[in-house]
Amino acid sequence: MTRRGLLLFIAMSVIWGISYLFIRIAVKEMAPVVLVFMRCAISALLLLPIVLARGELRGLIKRWFPLVAFAAVEIGIPWFMLSSAEQQITSSLAGLLVSAVPLVGVVIATGFGSREHLGLASISGLLLGLAGVTAIVGLDVRASGWAALVEMALVVVCYAAGPVIVSRYLSELPSMGVTAVALTGCALVYAPWAALQWPRSVPHADAIVSVLVLAVVCTAIAFVLFFALIGEIGPVRATVITYINPAVAAVAGVIVLHEIFTAGMAIGFVLVLAGSVLATRRPVQLESQSSV
Repeated sequence: MTRRGLLLFIAMSVIWGISYLFIRIAVKEMAPVVLVFMRCAISALLLLPIVLARGELRGLIKRWFPLVAFAAVEIGIPWFMLSSAEQQITSSLAGLLVSAVPLVGVVIATGFGSREHLGLASISGLLLGLAGVTAIVGLDVRASGWAALVEMALVVVCYAAGPVIVSRYLSELPSMGVTAVALTGCALVYAPWAALQWPRSVPHADAIVSVLVLAVVCTAIAFVLFFALIGEIGPVRATVITYINPAVAAVAGVIVLHEIFTAGMAIGFVLVLAGSVLATRRPVQLESQSSV
């Protein structure tokens, strides 16, 4: 990995890792629909001029159905569910639960007909990851809240399904154009609901700053950097940040918000990482064939 690639990788790991912290701060003073609308609207306004200047909106209308599906599962549904869940659970727990995305991705890929991950190692990885998620949540599910955990499960499924839609139906389209249109569409959908739940008083400075950081840094700038990272090291290696973001989220929550980090969460995170590596590892035979 080049020095530029390493810097981009570190930046993305930190930027998307701290997003859970700022979501937790923001939802203490505003409804999740308001937060999602503000995040989508501000970041769309920042990205649209770029994609318009590059002419990256042409051809998107022909793929409107998968584009709408991508916007729903990658932004619209998970951002709302994540914001709603963090009204009840800590940012650390939310971030660690998202680490299960690669595991669910394997299940979804298998459901779409892929037989690449049906070996003993992959199945063992899925079981190991499941044990890790159980350790992260803890045996007393009531302490975390059933509703929040169901919402986090939907977040994980959506984040795992998003890349599948992109790879199957949107891979030929400019990534930043797809993202800008998806953000714009989600902002328009959430606008009327946000108007109904708009805060009656001006939120405190920390909530306003959190919204701006989420929209500008964790969305607009993050997507620009992420596309640069993909161009530098490739899409497969770029997804490794999925393994780093939860750790950043947990550390940020503990340091800034003084959230409790249990031994079970630490052990569970290690198990999920190990399970993800096993479950997503390509069989040796396939690797040797691809290198020929």
